[in-house]
Amino acid sequence: MIDEHAIGERYRALAGELDERRRRLWAAAEARACGYGGTAAVARATGISVGTIRRGLADLDSPVRFSASRVRRAGGGRKPLAETDPTLLADLKALVDDDARGDPESPLRWTAKSVRTLAGALRERGHRVSHETVAKQLRRLGYSLQGNRKTKEGASHPRPRRAVPPYQHQGLGGA
Repeated sequence: MIDEHAIGERYRALAGELDERRRRLWAAAEARACGYGGTAAVARATGISVGTIRRGLADLDSPVRFSASRVRRAGGGRKPLAETDPTLLADLKALVDDDARGDPESPLRWTAKSVRTLAGALRERGHRVSHETVAKQLRRLGYSLQGNRKTKEGASHPRPRRAVPPYQHQGLGGA
């Protein structure tokens, strides 16, 4: 009989130390040690999906070994947007260049357009981007993101101070 409680205890003891690859391999090794029905028992005890445990079993049987620093196979994960959408940077540069500020010879250039506005304009041109992606790509192009600031009137406008009765300054308290 498979002791799911013991499997769960072992998993909870190690869970904080395991990355996704080691978690998958540990679950597969545990399922293999349990024998018939081990995959389902490990899945119930840990909450790890059966598919993940099966991938771990395949990894255990595979002659291909990852280097110690890798969690996923080489080439795994989403490709950078600049690779999958080759016109993105050119369209973003076209949107920003007409309103760019700063000395063109200087390394510090910025735009006053918000990244949300730029993302909306890029979506109208058929690109699938978020405002966060636009911010990353602007930094990649060498732009600094600057907020709007008053330029002439009241550039540094002091706030009016509230009058404080003198007895509160002396620590005498008040009602």
